[in-house]
Amino acid sequence: MSLTIPGEYVDWRTKGLWVPGPPVPFAAFAAARHPLFGGPFTWPVMVARRSALEHNITALAAFCADRGLAFAPHGKTSMAPTLFQAQLDAGAWGITAATANQVLAYRTFGVPRVLLANELLDPTALRWLGGEIDDGMEFLLYADSVEGVAAISAAAGRRPFRVLVEFGHPGGRTGCRTVAELIAVARAVAAAPGTELAGVAGYEGGLPDAASAGGYLAALRDAALALAADGLLPREVIVTAGGSAYFDLVADRLAGAWLPGHELTVILRSGAYVSHDDGIYTARTPFTRIPGSLDAALEIWAQVTSVPEPGLAILGVGKREAPYDAGLPVPLRLRRPDGTLLPADGLRVTGTNDHHAYLAVDPGAPRPRPGDLLCLGISHPCTAFDKWQVIPVVDDDHTVTDLIRTYF
Repeated sequence: MSLTIPGEYVDWRTKGLWVPGPPVPFAAFAAARHPLFGGPFTWPVMVARRSALEHNITALAAFCADRGLAFAPHGKTSMAPTLFQAQLDAGAWGITAATANQVLAYRTFGVPRVLLANELLDPTALRWLGGEIDDGMEFLLYADSVEGVAAISAAAGRRPFRVLVEFGHPGGRTGCRTVAELIAVARAVAAAPGTELAGVAGYEGGLPDAASAGGYLAALRDAALALAADGLLPREVIVTAGGSAYFDLVADRLAGAWLPGHELTVILRSGAYVSHDDGIYTARTPFTRIPGSLDAALEIWAQVTSVPEPGLAILGVGKREAPYDAGLPVPLRLRRPDGTLLPADGLRVTGTNDHHAYLAVDPGAPRPRPGDLLCLGISHPCTAFDKWQVIPVVDDDHTVTDLIRTYF
């Protein structure tokens, strides 16, 4: 799995790398196989472990294949075309997007199929998409209102937009709240010029537990059956759902031949799985309920810059470098300047500023000293990738073998 993009380079603008001289092409930097410790790096730096990325991509591809699901991993997590290609090479049906700008990026990257898991009413973006569909782009998008359908219809070109009507749940994000509303939107799609109904979409990931997510997915299935009973669904139907917290329930509730008279494709859209984490998804992964595993791929290495009082150390990393929206960074290992590694038991990040983290040191824990390095796991990949334009890829001995470029 090569993750290096031809034509890209690193230079003085590249956070975490120390390149004060001329720009260095990605390929040349990767070929040098720099050690993370002692190479041209500065702290903090976020790296991705190759073995974990490869394991995770393989694990979800196998999960979908075993259960008869198509897979369109959500690209908003990484916005990294080399990871997209690795997912497609592993059998992904396409890549999911959240915004029009992401769709534009995907089209530039050459992604063959795009599922926009969102409503889009912007006429500028819709007109461009209508032209791309006329040129052969395979594209799906959502609608949950007759106004949305009208906006899509007004932008259509020679070929119709393929629309998924979205079914939501009370207190959730987008999506029709009742089956009656869903049927009304589906009828609007059927009646509007330049639109055709492709199926039904939903999202269970914001629900608080497996029971509520399972109940919602059962309701999504019933909603699709209601559309079929009303004669609104085409012969080839798409039903799509799935974040990274309940994909086992998506398979349990939606896989299989449960829509008589129709050829059903169920598309899973999990995204955060690609790197997993040491926080929110460690607690919420379906692999706590079913056999299998994901590995946390992202590590942030930060330096201890100050130990101003007993029980407190300050790290040179903060909100600009590490996610904090779904949990603070998780200390994993302490590295002394001589290379000695110690477990980080008893060390806790209690808060962050822009470029500082407060590290509580419990009695009996290893005592951080200025100049030590601390390896931090992250919580929530989606707000980790977007802080780093270039992410070194390391082997398990922390030799840098590749670079990932993100495009947020």
